Amino acid sequence: MVQTGERIVSSASERYMLIYMIAVLVIITTLVIIFFIVFQKRKNKLLLEKIEQQRAFEKEMILVQTEAQEQTLKNIGWELHDNVGQLLSFASMQLSILKMQVADDVKDKFKDTTEALSNGLKEVRALSKTLNNDVILNIGFEKSITNELDRLRRMKFTSAELKTIGNKVDFKDRKHEIIVFRILQEFLSNSVKYSEAKNLNITLNYQPNQIIISANDDGKGFDTDTIEKGSGLINMKSRAELIGANLELKSQPNKGVLLQLFYPLS
Repeated sequence: MVQTGERIVSSASERYMLIYMIAVLVIITTLVIIFFIVFQKRKNKLLLEKIEQQRAFEKEMILVQTEAQEQTLKNIGWELHDNVGQLLSFASMQLSILKMQVADDVKDKFKDTTEALSNGLKEVRALSKTLNNDVILNIGFEKSITNELDRLRRMKFTSAELKTIGNKVDFKDRKHEIIVFRILQEFLSNSVKYSEAKNLNITLNYQPNQIIISANDDGKGFDTDTIEKGSGLINMKSRAELIGANLELKSQPNKGVLLQLFYPLS
């Protein structure tokens, strides 16, 4: 009877001990799981912060580079307008004076040279305006595009047109106008150098939440899968990312090139 009682007590103690050990094991396991979850969250947070810091650093570097490029372009614009423009004006004036001092049968020979100097002076002044961001902001985004297209049409293109859809909406930041204009300039420059195109078109599609800016030429195009990613394309994409825009470039051999820029308004 006593031994039976002792076994019952012993059995009860063993059960309590087993329950205690299970409880301790559950608590330890729970703590380990909680610690692991907290550790993973902390680790992920640190990784995200590191990625954000890297993105912020890259954005800052692109911004600094863009500002440096803008200052360089502005300086070149000043040089073209003030120095080269003055030299061409002086040459044109001297030619006019010389023309007055020669015989009538010789004056006709000055005609082509005079027109070439006059056109050269006009082109230099037009180019200097597109390089100076202060001028672009002063005359406006759309007028700057029109001026650039007019200049290119005089150079080599059959047509170079700007089309506007919807009611005009201002950019979130006027500095973004400069960046978008430089992206378009890069595209147009590539069309001049590589496309062998005859026609250029730019469309500004104003929508409530975004501006869709499209630029296309009818040149020889290229295979987007095999084309080398040069500095021009990299610059365009970097500038687009800087202002939170999405840039897409589409092309096929002998079917021209289409650039689309989606600029968010909110």
